[in-house]
Amino acid sequence: MRTQIDDSASEKNHLAMLKLIDWALRLCSVPFSVATIWITVTNKEDNSSYGMVKYNDLSGLKYMVLVSALCACYALAAAASSWLKFLVSKAWIFFLSDQIIAYLTITSVAAVTEIYYLVYHGAKEDSWSEACSSYGMFCSKVKLAIILHVITFFCFFVLSVISAFRAFIVFDPPINSQEV
Repeated sequence: MRTQIDDSASEKNHLAMLKLIDWALRLCSVPFSVATIWITVTNKEDNSSYGMVKYNDLSGLKYMVLVSALCACYALAAAASSWLKFLVSKAWIFFLSDQIIAYLTITSVAAVTEIYYLVYHGAKEDSWSEACSSYGMFCSKVKLAIILHVITFFCFFVLSVISAFRAFIVFDPPINSQEV
């Protein structure tokens, strides 16, 4: 009897700690998303030979800004609502929305990384020359924005694992057919 009470108290402590980690990761992802937006939107460089390049010249960067804004808004709303009793019992809502945000974030990371690779290395077989030698500051800021966005992705990756755990913990483990 005593061990069941201790196990129950220990499980509640673990779930409370998990909830705190969940909340902290949500809040931690907000500054990374906002910094990604700010660095990307203010990124521009003028070159006397080739002209001005801005973030909105590249559709992948616009997509990253959109996803970062969505991440920041969702993280704030989810962090605030994670402490509301009637929503905490709806673990599936957090599970599905965390999965969607994680997938959107990784797609925007992939899109911008591809653009960065092309801008940095070029594609000679497609007649694309590299541009980072002419727009070094622009490329450096894009690289920093990608790094911040990857950190945001890792926050949401861990959040999606936590929300999956919280959604599926209510079910019993599968029964081995040999035990039946």
